[in-house]
Amino acid sequence: MTAKYPSVRRRVRASSLTLSLLLACAATPAAAAETIDAEVDAAAATTADGADGADTADQASRGDIIIVTARRRQETAQEIPVAISVIRGDSIEATGNFNVVKLQQLAPTLQVYTSNPRNTSVNIRGLGVPFGLTSDGFEQGVGIYVDDVYNSRVAAATFDFLDVDQVEVLRGPQGTLYGKNTTAGAINITTNQPTFDFEGRAEVSVGNLNYRQAKAAISGPLTDKIAARIAIAATSRRGTLFNVTSDRWINEQDNLGLRGQLLFQPNEDLSITLAGDYSKQDPEGYGTTYVRVGRTQRVLTRQYDALVAAVNAANPGRNYAVPSTNPYDRLADIDASLNAGNKIGGASVRVKWDVGPGTFTSISAWRFWDWKPENDRDFTGLSIVSKSQNPSQQDQYSQEFRYNYEGDKVDFVVGLFGFKQRIDTQGTEQQGADASKWSLTGALADNPSVLEGLTAANTQYLKSTSAALFGQLSWKVTDALTIQPGGRVNYDRKSGFYQRIVTNGGGQVINCTPAPGTSLPAVLAAQCGVYQPQESAPSDSAWNFTYDFNVNYKIAPDILAYATYAKSFKTLGINQNGLPLNADNTVNYDASTVKPESIDHFEIGLKTQFFDRRATFNLSAFRTDIKDFQATVNGGQFGTVRGYLANADKVRTQGIEADLKIVASERFTAYANGAYIDAKYKKFTNAPCPPELSGGTLQPPGAAPDYSNAGVPNTASPRQCDISGQRLPGVSKWAFSYGAEANAPVTLLAKDGQVYLGVDGNYRSHWNSNASPSAYTDIRGYALTNFRVGFRGEGLDVFGWVRNAFDVDYIELLQVAPGNTGLIAGQVGDARTWGGTVKFSF
Repeated sequence: MTAKYPSVRRRVRASSLTLSLLLACAATPAAAAETIDAEVDAAAATTADGADGADTADQASRGDIIIVTARRRQETAQEIPVAISVIRGDSIEATGNFNVVKLQQLAPTLQVYTSNPRNTSVNIRGLGVPFGLTSDGFEQGVGIYVDDVYNSRVAAATFDFLDVDQVEVLRGPQGTLYGKNTTAGAINITTNQPTFDFEGRAEVSVGNLNYRQAKAAISGPLTDKIAARIAIAATSRRGTLFNVTSDRWINEQDNLGLRGQLLFQPNEDLSITLAGDYSKQDPEGYGTTYVRVGRTQRVLTRQYDALVAAVNAANPGRNYAVPSTNPYDRLADIDASLNAGNKIGGASVRVKWDVGPGTFTSISAWRFWDWKPENDRDFTGLSIVSKSQNPSQQDQYSQEFRYNYEGDKVDFVVGLFGFKQRIDTQGTEQQGADASKWSLTGALADNPSVLEGLTAANTQYLKSTSAALFGQLSWKVTDALTIQPGGRVNYDRKSGFYQRIVTNGGGQVINCTPAPGTSLPAVLAAQCGVYQPQESAPSDSAWNFTYDFNVNYKIAPDILAYATYAKSFKTLGINQNGLPLNADNTVNYDASTVKPESIDHFEIGLKTQFFDRRATFNLSAFRTDIKDFQATVNGGQFGTVRGYLANADKVRTQGIEADLKIVASERFTAYANGAYIDAKYKKFTNAPCPPELSGGTLQPPGAAPDYSNAGVPNTASPRQCDISGQRLPGVSKWAFSYGAEANAPVTLLAKDGQVYLGVDGNYRSHWNSNASPSAYTDIRGYALTNFRVGFRGEGLDVFGWVRNAFDVDYIELLQVAPGNTGLIAGQVGDARTWGGTVKFSF
């Protein structure tokens, strides 16, 4: 079924006004994509500390060189014994991957999933955060750093990159070099810094779906010792799902970002950078579309199709049906309000002082996050859950001191880190007019007033404190052999508060604890089966010592081999979104905290350059064993619709990664990256069951689970499922990315330059979208291909682009609707998009 509907806008967008302003200023020169020659010149001019400048310039002249700061000092990417992907700012712009979510198309081992900015998971090699709806009570396993400042809220991944120089994706534990301990890796984002030479850049893009994007930056001296830089970016795009209920397009883009920096450099030894940024999103989103229905073990009359029929029968003249059973018709029928108001920003002061034989660095930062959502958590056009929203406000403060020393035989980094965070959330979830028929049985199901208006009002906060002493030493035993140990002492404390007050449709507070010797009245018992009042105040703390040990050997001038062992941890977690109910319908307070993860990581790698350094080939193999893996689980209860944290006994992820880049000449470059990842639950015997093994009468306590009736209605369901040996959610076994660009010299309108043709693409094999893998949430693999063609000359770049050129249908995320009815909803990936971009620079 395919339909077309008109688009109706409900409000004037702030970013639309900004876009108009930036479009009017487009005549101001802005940034063209750098040519290979320009990259080489810049690289040759900026050598790693201690490296021979002539050798570096010679390397640049023959091939390609990338300067990184992954180890808190400037080095070439081929020198560091770390698995790392480096994406330059011009590559990000050319391929349209303008935030971390889209960056996964260029880095195969990076996995990013988002149902909205708050519920975003950023993983590397299958590890990072538990897959599912986000809880505030756990730590991110992948650290996101912008100019050395740690961003604790993963919502930062959904904002546009703002004046970015390059992005480094480091794979594996990073606790001995970075302020915040991260167990899976780090995304190190470096922005363009203030300059004492006056420069500017601007970029304007337009495309189908009313796509508009504008960026501008300007930098220059205020005095001979003070320089400033300011950047702005705005993006808007029509939604990709049409909601037939509201007659509007939803899941749109509406982003605005500002960043300003002030550099004070009184002498060559000291620099002080003050930076501030503010980003805002205000889209109408985020909704899902119907994907499929799978049979559960509920009685057939209590499954999705029968329940829809029952709701229709109870409302004469009503004939509810989804607008389409084909998700690629991109239709939704969401009846609840939608919003995804999202603000993030902060300020920082970075001091770099060359003192004694090394460099002292101080980074002081404050960041905030303000989240104002409205969601439809029943994923239908029926009024089952009529309201679901958890607005949150976060403040974080961090301080890092670091001292870097580089010598002939020994280099070291030592640092202190302190972090303090508070998150406040005020949640509301309310049952609608169809809830009784959907969730209850018998006479109560025929009485809408039993559940209509039943409201759970949640008040919660989380306080988190972290402190660490960390360091890493590099001992150059010989010119070829280096031994590199590192260590970290870490303290974490978390304390939380959660209170849920439940009121009925008349506004009266309900109490779900019966008087001694009595039972709850039928109506009250039904209400308490959906929402129960809860109050908990979990608190815990932990000390940890972690370490890593690396040995690397330069087999030849252009061949580096390395081996690494790391003992790492992810600190304890607490459940902040409501606790699950036991089989007797009482609150399971034992689930209020989860244990820390203990991680053993092994890695070997090889970094090579050949063909006169015009070809780079890097290979790494890894294995990570995790004890007490923190997983997000969901038993299908409305009261824990967001899921909760639990520990899986053992998880293992292992694999091989390969990266190839060829600079055949100044006229042709190409790259190909690939990864094989085998990520599994090694032991998880008490996991919640997938939907096909849920919803029925529970099997007897203590009995061996019987999995033989999966998807058979009116059969008994296991109390828990053993999913040992099954793959982790969200992880494809195979992932690839590739790209190439060819150019030819040309003179256009009396301007010398290049005409160029570029292609890039990526492939992911199938993966599962449920914490306990389900046949209903398996997402098939897909391959996306993008093209661009344009002209670039000095200070100018004009190109047209098409993304998902072959209009591939694919699913980005699937979600299981609460209540074990079998409904599976999802988010569909973008269809083919096309447009053009003009960039200027001076």
